Amino acid sequence: MNPRRKKRMLAVLAIIFGVGSAIGLTLYALQENINLFYTPSELIEGKGEGKEKPFVGQKLRIGGMVVPGSVVRDETNLDVTFKLVDTGPLVTIKYHGILPDLFREGQGIVAQGTLIEPNVIEAFEVLAKHDEEYMPSEVAEAVKGIKHVKPTYNLNSEN
Repeated sequence: MNPRRKKRMLAVLAIIFGVGSAIGLTLYALQENINLFYTPSELIEGKGEGKEKPFVGQKLRIGGMVVPGSVVRDETNLDVTFKLVDTGPLVTIKYHGILPDLFREGQGIVAQGTLIEPNVIEAFEVLAKHDEEYMPSEVAEAVKGIKHVKPTYNLNSEN
């Protein structure tokens, strides 16, 4: 191989290695910012055909209806705990902060946070819908028919 071809080959390989490294580092950096959307049923039972469940420590978004009678506010600080439901199991949300003005029991919400136990999420943001007609499209799809099918849940159970 003559020296000119050798230089070109090394230059092409260096470019391919550089671009590959840049793409790999970008994907690694973005991995922390991906928040997958779950419903309470998908969180507990698994999502998709493979029934894949999120791992403890994973950042995620969850949407559902706030269970009436489940909101517990700490009297000494801004800690709030409440339960979410879609058509199945309950998921507990722990939140530290001021809830949106439109937050209330029996209403659809979306919470963003970290899974700290298989059915407990520590939220860093809680979003409430703004009127009876609007619901985020992901939540609307996930809880379609919830007004017609009364979910069965027991506030005393650990689900």
